[in-house]
Amino acid sequence: MRRIRHLSMLGLAAGVLTACQPETVLLSEDIPTAGIRFVHAVPDTGAMDLRPVDIVENNHFFGVTFRSTAQLYYRNARAGKRQFRIFMNGTTAAVASTVVKDTTVTLEAGKLYTFMLWGFARPGSTPGMRLTIIEDAAPEPAAGRMALRVVNAGAGLGALDVTAFKDGVTAPTSPTWAGVAELTASAYVMADTSRIRYRVTPSGAATTLFSDALALTGARGGVDFEALPGTQISQSGVSGIVFPRAVAGSQAGTSTTPGIIFVWDRRPPRAPGT
Repeated sequence: MRRIRHLSMLGLAAGVLTACQPETVLLSEDIPTAGIRFVHAVPDTGAMDLRPVDIVENNHFFGVTFRSTAQLYYRNARAGKRQFRIFMNGTTAAVASTVVKDTTVTLEAGKLYTFMLWGFARPGSTPGMRLTIIEDAAPEPAAGRMALRVVNAGAGLGALDVTAFKDGVTAPTSPTWAGVAELTASAYVMADTSRIRYRVTPSGAATTLFSDALALTGARGGVDFEALPGTQISQSGVSGIVFPRAVAGSQAGTSTTPGIIFVWDRRPPRAPGT
């Protein structure tokens, strides 16, 4: 009995000493980040990878093909002066080590960027392949409004006239963006939230390159989830990216006509309480 009492007293003493120790606070680094995404708009070559080569970071884009929508979302990247490379995607060392582009860019915390690879890869083709890093700086719309933009990634298509109009009504005769040069992005315009279609024609022409396309509509949020940006969601930002047709016989695929995809550039504010 005496032995048990002795051990109990030791346990009590240890508990008192432990309770008297100050709390230990483990601080984790608050890393400033920007958002990046990668768009492959080169119509005469195969899949590519974009990845950082200056630090280890989980924001790689692997196996991105021409006109792909599979990975069109932003990933966090540490802000500051950064180095990225674009490689050909492949299963052999020779292909996978082929550097397509090497770039150093300064990313600002809280900003969003699109790494846009566009133009033709084949020598002698115009415009030649280039990497452009676009800051997706959609201005903040007022309540009930949203921001719209078009990106002309159509190498070989020339300047484009693009009209954004409400679904179900006749498109106006004057384009929203006139003469958008190839391999450039337009300015943003503000519009009321609605289902929106884009009509795309060569500049000054009447014939459309493809059927009027319905833009990203989005979805309203709730208590447990955020809203998905889109033209029907107040204070969103949306871009339409126009692509050329794939070059016949290339690894770019079998797209025989130009096309358009839609991405969001700005999230709406969080609803109160979410």
